[in-house]
Parts: sequence; structure tokens; C-alpha cells
Amino acid sequence: MTDQPNHAPSIPAFVDEWMTPKEICHELQIPEQTFYQWRVKHAGPRAHRIGRHLRISRTDFNAWLATTEDPIG
Repeated sequence: MTDQPNHAPSIPAFVDEWMTPKEICHELQIPEQTFYQWRVKHAGPRAHRIGRHLRISRTDFNAWLATTEDPIG
């Protein structure tokens, strides 16, 4: 009988969470219109088109938050 580890496979560290604009707005408690206004002004977090969908990586979002004094004000 062989011993096999009894744990779920871990997710590699390079895998990032992708967020929707709606999730970003929910987390910041802002209207979606504000997020899209930021996009026009190049003031919001970096976003990527994945197919037809707009997505923001959690890493980019956190980096943007760290460099933004008051994203809502």
C-alpha cells in the first residue's frame, strides 16, 4: 500500500483572481457609472478585455488602491 497525500492540490501562486466591474463597484460601494467614468479618464484600476468581457485582476486592483489616496473622493 502506498501513502498518498490526502490534501487538495494547491493553486499555483501565479494564478490571479479576475474581477468584474460590478464586483469592483460592490467592493468600493460606488455606482458602476463611476467606474466607467474613471476608465474614460484613465484614473481607475487597469482593466483587460477577455473576449467580450472587461476584467480587472485582483493584483492590479490592490496595486491601484495602494497608490490611490481616496478613490471615491
